[in-house]
Amino acid sequence: MDWPRALNLFRTHLRLERSLSDRTVEAYLSDLSKLRTFAEARSPALPPDALRLDDLQAFLMHAVKQGLGPRSQARLISAVRAFHHALLVDRRIDTDPTELLEAPRLGRHLPEFLSVAEIDAIVGAIDLSKPLAHRDRAIVETLYGCGLRVSELCGLRISDIHGPERFIRVIGKGDKERLVPIAAHTLDRIRDYQEHERVHQPVTTRAGDTLFLNARGGPLSRVSVFNLVRTLATRAGILKTISPHTFRHSFATHLVEGGADLRAVQEMLGHASITTTEIYTHLDREYLRSNILQHHPRARGRAED
Repeated sequence: MDWPRALNLFRTHLRLERSLSDRTVEAYLSDLSKLRTFAEARSPALPPDALRLDDLQAFLMHAVKQGLGPRSQARLISAVRAFHHALLVDRRIDTDPTELLEAPRLGRHLPEFLSVAEIDAIVGAIDLSKPLAHRDRAIVETLYGCGLRVSELCGLRISDIHGPERFIRVIGKGDKERLVPIAAHTLDRIRDYQEHERVHQPVTTRAGDTLFLNARGGPLSRVSVFNLVRTLATRAGILKTISPHTFRHSFATHLVEGGADLRAVQEMLGHASITTTEIYTHLDREYLRSNILQHHPRARGRAED
């Protein structure tokens, strides 16, 4: 089996069998292009169904020597494993050579999050006399109030808002649907935007009933939301490097700090595995530890222990 046919089979597998987004599919194929380049440079050149464990280990070693970091290595291994699984399912190979391929060990990274006071400062930095300021406030409140990914926020539709039932319908990764509770305060900010600005905005055909629009009436882009939150953070005097995802981390952290059930937080975030959600329990413990070391009279001066 040659590489073009194998990669086309893999593309079809990702889209039909795993229902992945176009962005994710292209990321997988980009990683696989590195494996193809490596395999075709071998002597003799290796077709995809001839790769063995030692070939894949040599490929990974080559990637490390090229300066690929641990996280990029892990992503690369994930793509290689998915590729060989697709070949196995399609009976193009008899055994999976990636079964013993080891991923790099990654340290647990505790994500940056904002305090409630910092979020209030960001909201307070919005000048409601400016154009689309009610939209900007609703965006910040929805990011934090519902823990949405930026792509989920940009894709939110008016028909996804179920005010009387107090929940919103969210389409997450892999087109998976989930229902997320929404507070009355957040609903009020969305209604303010709809009544003061959204109703007067031109709406392009492509936008449909998309909730958050740009100034030209089209769907809001991810980049626009990134720029918005960073501008507001600077205006509020917050020195942390933040992104829309920081509000999602803050949403989860504050829920865990408040004693929310981890399974409920997992459902609201749309995590496929509880392991992903458990990062917030570690973050909570680290936060408590740093506060004790900083403020407890028996711990002062021993923060390095």
